[in-house]
Amino acid sequence: ANRGEIACRVMKTCRKMGIKTVAVHSDVDANAVHVKMADEAVCVGPAPTNRSYLNMDAIMDAIRITGAQAVHPGYGFLSENKEFAKRLAAEDVVFVGPDTHAIHAMGDKIESKLLAKAAKVNVIPGFDGVVEVSYPVMIKASAGGGGKGMRIAWNDDETREGFRLSSQEAASSFGDDRLLIEKFVDNPRHIEIQVLADKHGNALWLNERECSIQRRNQKVVEEAPSTFLDPDTRRAMGEQAVQLAKAVKYSSAGTVEFLVDSKKNFYFLEMNTRLQVEHPITECITGLDLVQQMIRIAKGFPLVHRQEDIPINGWAIESRVYAEDPYKSFGLPSIGRLSQYQEPISLPNFSFCCHRYFFPSDLVTYGATRAEALQKMEDALDHYVIRGVTHNIPLLREIITNPRFISGDITTNFLPEEYPEGFTGHRLTPEGRRELLATAAALYISAQLRSQRFMGNLRVSTTSQEQSQWELQVELEKKSHLVSLSRSGSSFTVEVDGGSVEVSGEWNLASALLPLSINGNPRVLQCLSRDATGQITLQYLGTQFKLRVLSRLAAKLTGHMPEKVPEDTSSILRSPMPGSVVAVSVKPGDMVAEGQEICVIEAMKMQNSLIAARAAKVKSVHCKAGETVGEGDLLVELE
Repeated sequence: ANRGEIACRVMKTCRKMGIKTVAVHSDVDANAVHVKMADEAVCVGPAPTNRSYLNMDAIMDAIRITGAQAVHPGYGFLSENKEFAKRLAAEDVVFVGPDTHAIHAMGDKIESKLLAKAAKVNVIPGFDGVVEVSYPVMIKASAGGGGKGMRIAWNDDETREGFRLSSQEAASSFGDDRLLIEKFVDNPRHIEIQVLADKHGNALWLNERECSIQRRNQKVVEEAPSTFLDPDTRRAMGEQAVQLAKAVKYSSAGTVEFLVDSKKNFYFLEMNTRLQVEHPITECITGLDLVQQMIRIAKGFPLVHRQEDIPINGWAIESRVYAEDPYKSFGLPSIGRLSQYQEPISLPNFSFCCHRYFFPSDLVTYGATRAEALQKMEDALDHYVIRGVTHNIPLLREIITNPRFISGDITTNFLPEEYPEGFTGHRLTPEGRRELLATAAALYISAQLRSQRFMGNLRVSTTSQEQSQWELQVELEKKSHLVSLSRSGSSFTVEVDGGSVEVSGEWNLASALLPLSINGNPRVLQCLSRDATGQITLQYLGTQFKLRVLSRLAAKLTGHMPEKVPEDTSSILRSPMPGSVVAVSVKPGDMVAEGQEICVIEAMKMQNSLIAARAAKVKSVHCKAGETVGEGDLLVELE
């Protein structure tokens, strides 16, 4: 009862087990990969998810039409919906997941913590009854998940604001606006334990996944195992996870999430009664097919493995590639049409999962050691081509190459601590700057030389012998650099900023990827755009850099060109992302203070309060509640 990557993942295992599959799809997903993989396919409605993938009546009709005996819910949509599980049970259709009582008990954050406490699982103080904890506190949607409806509050004012926005998000996302407050564990790690339990009282813990790299309480990079846990802490967390699973008579694959402090004290956070997006990294290190185990358990078979049979072999990393702008709050949603898309399929030991209409996609690499898995992830991100939408590959690559991340010194505050002023992309070292400048210059000359030839011959027979030396000026980050090049075959020697750079490659300007050797080191760049004025955009070490390459004469003449006056952003409020207007708090003529809320924009079910940059009078309002806005749309003007 799902689409995209997880539907394909389930079908792959079903095919291995000799089980026929039915795909459900919306009308816009009629040509999706999961539809083509399945033995049968049924359309369950139009593109809006509440009329297709969340449409229980349509999915129940698909089950009756095809005579399906079981339903795998995947993750998201109806995967943790107890009413859906009840409707399946009423028609004698197997739900490949836990029983409805476990979904209900663990789906409510308040009830699940009470049950965990009764099962002698460590819980965070403050959630049950009167809250008597000091700031900071965490405000959460009781029925929430995926980071929605969550806010940290450090004082009374932030608590009031957090209650308002979190309750609205909770009502919008889950149809339940109940909230809970608990003590916020400062500088924690987010570590989760994969559990597997059958219908015969047997349960296993399949080691842990480290999920501490987050933004807005949503996971960005995960790995298995964790660099932080020792065998004793791992065992204690695993045993408590199993205790909880047995307490609610859990059967299927599930995940028990914990917060772990710097002294390795751990506290129950929540239980996900479904397969997790990051389940492949657990499969990598244990060798178990979790989907196969879920299907066997749903059929009634007992577990065949014992706890001592569960290994940790190697290391696995998962990066979530989002369609969003990482330079805005570490990732505000981005929309667009994919104009070019190329997976890094030529690389070994990685897997790839993508949703057609719904990012994120999930990139997984595996190695015998953590260093090997990280190196493969770095290579995979460099070879991953996405055009047409803004994406977060620059942020992902910076995370996995960050010295602090490599050392394993991470918490859920990693991103704001490492980038207190916000993410700005890769910071060039002097050597990196020379590499980039040299590559841009060599690319520019290669394009010039190619334009002189047709079918391998010079376009004009009277053209003098090819030039082999050039003097150029390259502009980068508002600075100009004088560059000298000499060419020998496909190799260039470039003198720039007092250093010499050797750049060589095939210079295939039609390819999305530009594999080069720079001073003997292999590098994969991407030329995102170039034009006749010398403007070149290169993706280098994950980050996009805009350069301009000019001849010395052209550089001299550009000094006479007028400069565009930048817009005064203090007098206007533009939407920082595509989304819908939830509320507008001002009208023309109102006086607003600096920092006062002007409107609320909802994007990806997260509500964002937009504020005035300065004290002023409202001149005009260009939006109203319920409207859809695009990135950069004018919302409010101030006098």
